[in-house]
This record gives sequence, structure tokens and C-alpha cells, in this order.
Amino acid sequence: MSIHTSPQLSVLDLIPVRTGQSSSQALAASIDLVALADRLGMTRYWFAEHHNMPGVAASSPPVMIAAAATRTERIRVGSGGVMLPNHAPLVVAEQFAALEALAPGRVDLGLGRAPGSDPVVSSLLRSSGPTADVEQFPQHVRDILTMMGPDGARLRLTSGNLYDVRATPAATATPDVWLLGSSDYSARLAAELGLPYVFANHFAGQGMDQIVRLYRESYVPSEAHPAPRTFLTINTVVADTADEARERALPQLRAFARMRTGRAMRPVETVEEALADRPDHLMARTIEALSERWLIGDAATAAAELRRLAAAHDVDEVMVVPVSGAREAEPLDTTPGRARTLELLSETLKP
Repeated sequence: MSIHTSPQLSVLDLIPVRTGQSSSQALAASIDLVALADRLGMTRYWFAEHHNMPGVAASSPPVMIAAAATRTERIRVGSGGVMLPNHAPLVVAEQFAALEALAPGRVDLGLGRAPGSDPVVSSLLRSSGPTADVEQFPQHVRDILTMMGPDGARLRLTSGNLYDVRATPAATATPDVWLLGSSDYSARLAAELGLPYVFANHFAGQGMDQIVRLYRESYVPSEAHPAPRTFLTINTVVADTADEARERALPQLRAFARMRTGRAMRPVETVEEALADRPDHLMARTIEALSERWLIGDAATAAAELRRLAAAHDVDEVMVVPVSGAREAEPLDTTPGRARTLELLSETLKP
């Protein structure tokens, strides 16, 4: 890809919850944001799955995808991702087959194998027995692919009889299935199954170049995907000035730093709260290290860096995670900083 070519833009949303904001207000703000992304011509909008986190309301991707589909016309909507060990494969297949029927040709099913929470919540989510076995992830991915197809799956019962299982009675199309990960495990599996793959660069540390190269070099073409397919994810804050972007980035930088340093989580601070608190040495070093891996700046600087990153990693699509914080005076059911990030990037990256 040429460094002068503008990549397609997509969005990953963790549905942040800030100080004083209710879950209802946070969800409303995100649904407004997906409608904006649709109007701006962005490619896809995914919702993450995290549990029991005071600053994150993204616990149920299928619910958010259904709501987003009703507010949009053309953008693809999906999960980034469904944490498969938390769910029975048939339930996932049925949910996403139904979503595909509601929004034909617009649904992505991103699958991951991470817990998306702490061990206590994971044990509650995975109390259903063998379906929660992480080691069964490859087979469960295959099961979902088969059950969502028009022909469904055919099982042989212990009696010897054959039994047909379909995620939906009369499928005419299936969602695009993506594997997500931050290690080489899902990259290898995606390559083996001939599926698209995304490295979770927005929260992982190092290793993206090597893992994506491994995926591409070991890819086995499939009928649906004859060539490997991937894109880049990055935490992003874009504002009208670089100073404004740095201030807007601080609340989420501090939230990530608290998580990395093992501190208690809380709702995302407002910009004013974040600016008022002086971090200790460990927090300050962690915030600085994180900010070096994030995209923070004015529109021209951010757009140039996105083009450079897309060219460097040979991708034609970048999925931004809009992590711009809110100011105290801004309405609780809106997310002006995140909306401005999308508006400025879309405007600046237009061909």
C-alpha cells in the first residue's frame, strides 16, 4: 500500500462509562456514535466483550449489534469480539445467524478466546461445563461455521441416528467470521481455517509484526477467503489541536495504567479529574509508555500517521478505538470527544 493512500476507517467500541454516567447514557452515546460512523462512510463498527468493569459497558455484543443495525444503513456491524469460551457455540451461532437475517450482508462475527474479565466472573460465565473448555476453541469455531451455514451440521447420536442442527431454519447468507487474538494461537488457527484475522494491537504489547507475518505466510486459502485478510487496530484521540488531544487522551491513559499496575478500576475520569490528579512515578511511566503506542494529535498529524502505519503493515483498513475523554460540562448521553475523533479523521483522510 502506498504511504499516500488513505486506508479505510473502522471503529472498535468498548462503550466507556465516565464519572456520573449511567449505563443507559453510555449505551445511548455509543449508539449515536455508530450512526455517525455510518453517515461518515466508515467500513465497520465492532463492539467488544468485557465483564464486570466499572468503566466499560460492552458486555453483550449481540445486543449492541442489533441496536446498531436499526440505526444504520450501510456500515458493517459486528463483535470485536465474542469471547467464545464464555458461550455455548450453538447460542453464538443462533444469535449471529439472527443478526445476519436482520441486517443481511452487514454482520461480522469476531471470535476470541480470552476471558474478557477476572477469574471470578469467568467462572460464573463458564459454569456450563464442557462447552467452557478453552482447549475446545478450535472445534467450537468449526462448529459455529458449520451451524450458521445453509446446510447446518449433521451429528451422529450415540444411537447411531443422524441429527441435523441449524442455527436458523433457512439461511441465505452467513456473517463474516474473524478470529481475534494477541498471541500466535489465533493467528495460526485463522491461517489453518482460511479465516480473516486481527491482532489486538490496541491493548497488546509487542509482537504484532511477527504474528501477522506468521498468519500471512502460513495461510491456507479457503473458498470464502482465497487470500489472507487483516487490518490494524489502534487507540486513537484526535482533536482540533494537539494540546486538546493530549488532554482528552489522559482519562483513558490513566484507566489503562491503573489496569496495567494492578490498581482498582473505576469509571473513566473526566478530563478535569484526570488533569487535577498528579500520578506517582509508576503511573507516570506507564502512562508515558502507553501514549507512545497510541495515536494522539491533531487531524493532519493523525491522518499522516495512519497512512504511514497502514503502509508499514501492508493493510488497507485501520480500526480505530476512539478513546477520547469527556469534559465535565458535556452532556452525559453524548460523547463529543469520540465523535470529533471520527469526524476529523474521516474528513482528513477523504481521497
